[in-house]
Amino acid sequence: MEKHVYDEKNGLSYTLCGDYYLPDLVLNEDEPTYGKYGILRKQFLKEYRPARYQYLLITGELTAHLNRVDQEAREQVESLMKQMAEKQGVTEQVKMQDQMKWVGLMNGIKACAEEIVLKERVYM
Repeated sequence: MEKHVYDEKNGLSYTLCGDYYLPDLVLNEDEPTYGKYGILRKQFLKEYRPARYQYLLITGELTAHLNRVDQEAREQVESLMKQMAEKQGVTEQVKMQDQMKWVGLMNGIKACAEEIVLKERVYM
């Protein structure tokens, strides 16, 4: 049996390991990674700002831009949530007394904070 085989049907090469041929798969580490807000920003740019999207893509700045937007958005959401929780009196005391009430209040606060951040950072 041959040590290395190439399958033209699927374009993969295989290496013999024991009695089995295993595909030679390599992880592409150049794959861009960004979070929720970066993905939303990319989608927005593609649909509503195609010229800006193409410019960022061609200049190689797209991934850096999306990562920056994602990080800034996450930090702003966290900051806004803290501020809103303090203003509304949502404390650890409320959490100890009634967890479900605390969860509901925090979910509402997070939704409000995300809405603000999406308008200010992602969809502009």
